[in-house]
Amino acid sequence: MNKSMNDDDTIAVITIDGPSGTGKGTIAQLMAESLDWHLLDSGALYRLLALSSINHHIDFKDINGITDLAGSLDVEFRPGDNIHADIFLDGKEVSTQIRTEEMGNKASIVAAIPSVREALFERQLAFRQKPGLIADGRDMGTVIFPDAGLKIYLTASAQKRAERRYKQLKEKGLSVNIADLSREISERDERDASRAVAPLKPADDAIVIDTSDMSIEEVMKQVNHLLQVNNIERLI
Repeated sequence: MNKSMNDDDTIAVITIDGPSGTGKGTIAQLMAESLDWHLLDSGALYRLLALSSINHHIDFKDINGITDLAGSLDVEFRPGDNIHADIFLDGKEVSTQIRTEEMGNKASIVAAIPSVREALFERQLAFRQKPGLIADGRDMGTVIFPDAGLKIYLTASAQKRAERRYKQLKEKGLSVNIADLSREISERDERDASRAVAPLKPADDAIVIDTSDMSIEEVMKQVNHLLQVNNIERLI
């Protein structure tokens, strides 16, 4: 993958990578709001593609069909009242619909397709706009923005992440089983870490934070310390 010649590499980027359930979406949103920077939820793009594939009746084995769809996704992110931005697909609000564990697993399947990742590569780079970008995902610091000024990798035990997802989904009124969640999370971790293209792993220069026994406030305190240490204001 080659970067577009139109990219402005002087625009600051902070990447927050890690598996689902580590709190990276929440932390990314809070950081974007605090710094008044743009936000990229890259994981949402793959979830949106999975949902769009279902809506367009494209089989998940149809690599060409999914790849073509990836290049023409009608997606819009809007500031929301919740931790995650309001997300629209083909003009329809789908924020809750794409956050299910089922959609997360389907997103993991399409994300493992090299041609799909290539199709979405340029779209992700386009989020790099002034004054800066908080990029949340699984390969933001390793593949999409390897030159980011600060790279953070959040991790947590599969059990803790399953408990968090269970609580989130129950609060949304969704039916869910914690044992199934734990199994699905472990299976997804193995699939994401072992895929040939952009496997889930920390960048060599990423700061790793284990959030298993940390509250959001505690994680933010550590992140704010990293911002100060790295003089983020100078990157803007």
